[in-house]
Amino acid sequence: MTRFNTAPADTVEHQLLACCANRRWARRLTDHRPYPTVDALLAAADEASYDLSAADLSEALAGEASADPQHGAPPAARTALRAAHAAYESSFGHAFVISLDRCRPEERLDQVLTGIRERLAHDPDDERAVAADELRRLARSRVARLVGHPAGGQPTGRASRKAEPPVPRVSQESSDFGRPDSPSVAV
Repeated sequence: MTRFNTAPADTVEHQLLACCANRRWARRLTDHRPYPTVDALLAAADEASYDLSAADLSEALAGEASADPQHGAPPAARTALRAAHAAYESSFGHAFVISLDRCRPEERLDQVLTGIRERLAHDPDDERAVAADELRRLARSRVARLVGHPAGGQPTGRASRKAEPPVPRVSQESSDFGRPDSPSVAV
């Protein structure tokens, strides 16, 4: 937490944009430093996520990207997942996001496919609310990992590394889904 609280504001904001690609969200968390505890930071991240406007949510969702299934998945699974992602993105205009923090790695593909199928039945307003909640969970996990807190997964020491430029993130998060530091999945 000390590094997070004392790092230059532009560095912290840059790191937070990798957690949630919304500038207002990242600035809000940066501007309210120092945080006394990781729990206080995570509560602030949740609060900032709940306060995202429709435009903020669109910006954050635009920073997410669909991912392929883990390496070694059967070709049929890869095809099914790509088709499901395409159908979802066509229906809702953004990548499918889902937090898989509580899923074992071998269950993730099934959870993603099931989630997409269920959520394709939502009307756009309902799905936007579900996507916002999943994005909040993803951002919370990413922030926890940023500061090396086990609540977001295994401590990674990521906060001590030099920040890299924000890029669209693969939302399926695990070592199997393109983000070695995150067990969450946004598809």
